[in-house]
Amino acid sequence: MAVSGVGGVNLNQLAQMYRQQVVSGADGTGGAARTAAGDPTAAARGADFGNVVRDGLSNLENLDRTAQGKAIQAATGDLTDVHDYVIAATQAQVATELTTTVRNKALEAFNEIMRMPL
Repeated sequence: MAVSGVGGVNLNQLAQMYRQQVVSGADGTGGAARTAAGDPTAAARGADFGNVVRDGLSNLENLDRTAQGKAIQAATGDLTDVHDYVIAATQAQVATELTTTVRNKALEAFNEIMRMPL
């Protein structure tokens, strides 16, 4: 029994075509280089993305730690040039805003993908 959608489209056939597209990929390899179980290059890209995120958060933490250290030095009078603190604080603020914006955009994209019908 065929399940039909709007306009008489066979939803089972559409789902099967989608699965084939995902397995074979958009590059036309026909599934020879990829399998549904896993793609080694996709795993590597995922690891690379994870490393980039981890490194970015680590850099943000270092910028924040530097700004806090400069603030303490400025408060205790140990900082000779106040502009060093201003620069460090601005770098930490801009990095935090960028990280927050990227996170928000990623969440929006994820939510949009989750709303897509199959």
